[in-house]
Amino acid sequence: MEDISRSWRDPLITVVAPIAWGTTYTVTAEMLPPDRPLFCAVVRALPVGLTILVLRRTLPRGSWWWRSLVLGTCTMGLFFALLFVAAYRLPGGLAATVTAMSPLAVMALAALLIGERATVGGVVGGVTGTVGVALLVLRADASIDAVGLLAALGAVASAALGFVLLKKWDRPTDLLTMTGWQLTAAGLVLLPVAAVVEGPPPALDGRDVAGFLWLGVVGTGLAYACWFHGLTRMTAGSTALIGLVNPVVGTLLGVVVAHEAFGTAQAAGVALVLGGVVAGQPAALSAVRRLGPSRLSQRAPTVEACPTASSRPTC
Repeated sequence: MEDISRSWRDPLITVVAPIAWGTTYTVTAEMLPPDRPLFCAVVRALPVGLTILVLRRTLPRGSWWWRSLVLGTCTMGLFFALLFVAAYRLPGGLAATVTAMSPLAVMALAALLIGERATVGGVVGGVTGTVGVALLVLRADASIDAVGLLAALGAVASAALGFVLLKKWDRPTDLLTMTGWQLTAAGLVLLPVAAVVEGPPPALDGRDVAGFLWLGVVGTGLAYACWFHGLTRMTAGSTALIGLVNPVVGTLLGVVVAHEAFGTAQAAGVALVLGGVVAGQPAALSAVRRLGPSRLSQRAPTVEACPTASSRPTC
């Protein structure tokens, strides 16, 4: 039992990230200033990153200056920007379905760049999870915009590349410090873009501040620290699969907060997503392997000792 709980510890820590990310849409819609996506992305990343830098008092050294910039840009800066473009130009369901292909993209890049072979369970989990997300959020009247579709695919590729590079490069310090480096780099990349595209920052009230605190501290700082924990301890593919919990949380919050419809298709989608996530975890495969021999041993007939020849003529 202790071995089983230990094998699930890393996935349980990692799942904090997509659970927190799943609150982003509801918090943005209910608490943040409207039509300022790039400004919101800057505020999510830069203050938390700078706070971590001040608390940890450790700056990158040598090649980690440009590596932090690359990782921060791929996993947060460019990813956020492309994701917002996709969100504005595509129906939310279609955008979510495209980004749900991220685990498969991560597996492909991990095989190419770091020689990490995808498992059958991981591929099956990725396909199953993508189908589940489609059932969960995709609508029949979804229209396809070429720019939006390319932006969504670019967001998937950008994040997948960043996640795999994080595993490829041996980290020089603790995860929290590295998270601070990347958040600061992402915020600095997004800041001039937000200033040019959206202009001066809007006036904020108490509700806006509360929303930004939640997204910054929980939805970004804590979430990425937990996510990077998983990436450094598990395979890239199994970690990416856990990210599919994000649209499940977002959908359930939409049902509770915004009273959105939830029917048979959505229930099936939730079941497929969670099934796909679990199926792609090495801990699940190990549990199945342990369970198989134990059941066989329980079902095996007991062989009685053969009576002696004097007491029984044949055996």
